[in-house]
Amino acid sequence: MLPGAKTRNKKRKRTHGFLARKSKKGGKKVIKRRIKKGRKRITV
Repeated sequence: MLPGAKTRNKKRKRTHGFLARKSKKGGKKVIKRRIKKGRKRITV
């Protein structure tokens, strides 16, 4: 049986999520840029 959506989403959040972005210098820049641009969704 294939892994479900929950498993994939966990991986997705861990790599592209808000806390994952915040923890790195480049990630903070990404968040800053996206907020400045006015994105509805800042991260995954």
